[in-house]
Amino acid sequence: MANVLLLSPDSAWRPLWRIGALTGAAALVLTACGGSGGLDEAAQAEACAVVNETGSVIVGSGLPGDPAAPEPASGYRLGKKAVHAKSYMVASANPLASRAGCDVLKAGGSATDAAVAVQAVLGLVEPQSSGLGGGAFMLHYDAATKKVEAYDGRETAPAAATENYLRWVSDSDQSAPQPGGARASGRSIGTPGVVRMLSMAHQDHGKLAWSGLFDSAGQLATDGFRVSGRMAAAIAGTASSLARDSEAAAYFLNADGSPKALGTVVKNPAYASTLRTIATGGADAFYSGPVAQGIVDKIKATSGGNPAVAITPGLTEMSDLAGYQAKRRVPVCTSYRAYWVCGMPPPSSGGIAVASALGILENFNLAAYGPTKIDLEGGKPSVMGVHLVSEAERLAYADRDKYVADADFVPLPGGSTAMLLDKSYLRSRASLISMTRSMGTASAGVFGSAPAGVVKVEERGTTHFSIVDRQGNAVVMTTTVESSMGSYHMTQGFLLNNQLTDFASTPTDASGAPVANRVQPGKRPRSSMAPTLVFKKSADGGMGDFYMGTGSPGGSTIIQYVVKTLVGALDWGLNAQQATSMIDFGASNSPTTSLGGEHPHLDLSNGGAGDPLITGLRDLGHTVSTSAQSSGISTIMRVQRNGQSMLEGGADPRREGLVLGDTFKP
Repeated sequence: MANVLLLSPDSAWRPLWRIGALTGAAALVLTACGGSGGLDEAAQAEACAVVNETGSVIVGSGLPGDPAAPEPASGYRLGKKAVHAKSYMVASANPLASRAGCDVLKAGGSATDAAVAVQAVLGLVEPQSSGLGGGAFMLHYDAATKKVEAYDGRETAPAAATENYLRWVSDSDQSAPQPGGARASGRSIGTPGVVRMLSMAHQDHGKLAWSGLFDSAGQLATDGFRVSGRMAAAIAGTASSLARDSEAAAYFLNADGSPKALGTVVKNPAYASTLRTIATGGADAFYSGPVAQGIVDKIKATSGGNPAVAITPGLTEMSDLAGYQAKRRVPVCTSYRAYWVCGMPPPSSGGIAVASALGILENFNLAAYGPTKIDLEGGKPSVMGVHLVSEAERLAYADRDKYVADADFVPLPGGSTAMLLDKSYLRSRASLISMTRSMGTASAGVFGSAPAGVVKVEERGTTHFSIVDRQGNAVVMTTTVESSMGSYHMTQGFLLNNQLTDFASTPTDASGAPVANRVQPGKRPRSSMAPTLVFKKSADGGMGDFYMGTGSPGGSTIIQYVVKTLVGALDWGLNAQQATSMIDFGASNSPTTSLGGEHPHLDLSNGGAGDPLITGLRDLGHTVSTSAQSSGISTIMRVQRNGQSMLEGGADPRREGLVLGDTFKP
């Protein structure tokens, strides 16, 4: 029964298990698929609903209290509480996506099944962050085998790309790509990887039929949805760039060229059609045939529909899409105090950088420097807590910037993560941290390898979700089109990424040393995405039970958001929501330490002169930035409450995220 797709006769996009309360034969079929999971009737009725003191409301119902009702993006939503569930949970950056994933889990689907449904909806309702035209990294935990697998769906440069692909039209024509540099040209668009990656993971771990996992997204695309606050802000902020592409302009802008506003109902029949093609033809139907041809045509276009605007075309061919491969990789797993922490390997730098920072912090008693006045918002971090974490991150970023790229092209020092994450090496790095003064900028470690150049690359965009199914399997997935609205190029209802701008635009640094993260044909650009799984140590010191899954969007600051959340939960005892909500803080390898100024616990008046955290860091030599941060952390933890084992979830109050599951109050 697990692979039976239940469809109502009146709509190709209306599976029976999504229609209100089930009765009769349909309810029996759902139970046979594992739909009730042993819950009593009241709990089952509340599954995938938002439960409050006055009852429950179904997400997307339009009834009072519906969290999918569009609201202006506030920057921070006060008072979010941890959500608890008995056996399954999904936390994503958009209520409609969380609902789609939760419905799949409720119907007996696996965490991987739910991930497909969540991504399909996010690509529709949060197109500024991720979608079919982008890439992703996923970690999967199989509870039966106790095995963690990493799935790489990162985009690739085309076979015709050269090291100068992003800075020159060609090696003989050394003019810059137009318009306005590489991003808005066809040069920024990498071969999308997320569909192939999800297909690979589903083949490994799916329970429900692939063809039914796109139903929620297809129905929303056909029936319409209301533009959310973050989507409205993204459209408004990129309207002039979207206007250069006729398909993007027709979808995101009004007839007079103005951006579609908050609450506008939009329909996307082209997206529904693309989903139907993928649902029936599998990933192959995306990487060959009309869909692939549409992608290639858009990348190679010399204008976006306006002949007055010339666009430098990319060099992607149908063969690049046909030859794209998602990859199974060995995760980066290291011990940290009483836990094991697993992250993504290259071409993401996230797993290595997070593990490096934690390995350095392991040499300090962080528990002694926890936050004060702990409340729903995570309390106020201490000066020394922020100082130590930020210094550890400076050291981690220094190594990451110099040595980490697509290891299929540029090997890590020693050929693996072992040298970078060696405990004695990280202990020596920790000894460089002063308790009384910030180091400002750190130097990378020396491994005796050939000189490697460093060119800073600014990363943006992205979204993240975390899922646990009723069997205890877990998925953490960070997924992206890079910058907000990607390359602004749209085809067949979805935006194409600008992921290749995550490469260094020049192949050497100022000294002439080759840059590890330079463009090469078929190469994957370095990423900072850091989906993370945490396990308790077993009695023998090995990897024990699942404890936590988390991750965040945020470009190169993802590493900081994830480290903050892990330290909050593992060192400071915060719950899933508190660790997620806590002030975003940290540093890349520069003198500037960031404190998220959107958080209510920071006093920004008079330049922060009255806030003891800000002034305390300044006294230690930190240059403090209080610019608002845009993390989108989604966290799920396995906890004990009142003698019961349960899931506990938190969604970032800085975005529109929502936690759903077979909810109950502990």
